[in-house]
Amino acid sequence: MAGLRSFACYRKVKRAYTRKSKYKTKGYIRSVPTCKVVKFNFGNNKKEYTNKILLVSKERIQVRHNAIESARVAVVRKLNRTLGKNYHFQIRSYPHHILRENKMITGAGADRMQTGMQRAFGKAMGLAAQLKPNTAIFCIYVDKENMDAVKLALKSATPKLPCKCGVVCS
Repeated sequence: MAGLRSFACYRKVKRAYTRKSKYKTKGYIRSVPTCKVVKFNFGNNKKEYTNKILLVSKERIQVRHNAIESARVAVVRKLNRTLGKNYHFQIRSYPHHILRENKMITGAGADRMQTGMQRAFGKAMGLAAQLKPNTAIFCIYVDKENMDAVKLALKSATPKLPCKCGVVCS
């Protein structure tokens, strides 16, 4: 079954080398995959709120765009159930880094189909956000009486993210 590769392959932050060029012949990456995160602001962004609560990464790591999207779905669903539209939710980390994969085929006849490590730059297969320690992933603006509900909603997103996260209030 073809699917996502295990995240252990992409967990470490490496230098963002993509070789995306405006000249087609010089660019190794022909096309950038579409990002699963489409919308970055939710709730009521017209109102002024008193408090700001952040979900912060505690370590240096790459987070795939589908992990950010699934965490976002969990948080927004909980906030809509408890607060209605009385909050402003922002996604602060954008997945810029292009993840590549050099597919290896095994089995009979595989030696005639592959180049091995020759020309092993890989094809683009996803996007990731490179996060440093204490970088905000999500930010929620809310009034003081709703802070406990927001903290619970952010804690429900931490199992969906591949890093240790903390909730910071300001």
